[in-house]
Amino acid sequence: MVLAIIAFASAGVGFALRDDTAARLERDALRLGALLEAARAQSQVTGVPVRWRVTAQGFLFEPEPQATAAEPPPREWLDPDTRAQIEHLSGTAPLGLSQKGGDSLLLGPDAIIAPQVVTLFSASQPQQRVRLATDGVRPFAVQTDAP
Repeated sequence: MVLAIIAFASAGVGFALRDDTAARLERDALRLGALLEAARAQSQVTGVPVRWRVTAQGFLFEPEPQATAAEPPPREWLDPDTRAQIEHLSGTAPLGLSQKGGDSLLLGPDAIIAPQVVTLFSASQPQQRVRLATDGVRPFAVQTDAP
């Protein structure tokens, strides 16, 4: 019984000590994955290519998704410390990355897109990173580094 109590207490302390920066990055990555998939679906339905790119304040979809007056389209990270970088994958530049003025992700209109990766990192702790990737068929998903 005592060992079980110690095990539960140890597990609780471990969860309480989880790095807050990593949790914030993961939350931003999950949100971005959902936004990218929504834009990808919008592109497939409308037949209009949608691009996502990083800006100084956050990110931007081109063209922007439909928004209401009460809720403008998302353009900023949940955590102001979050930054993003598009990873260049060999052999995908013609399909997956913009050839004009800066990097962007191409999210359609084809059902199968080029493999694409976005790395989110903390501006104050650049060693904290989370990767969000798709192989072009499956949805964008958070990737964890294997130890």
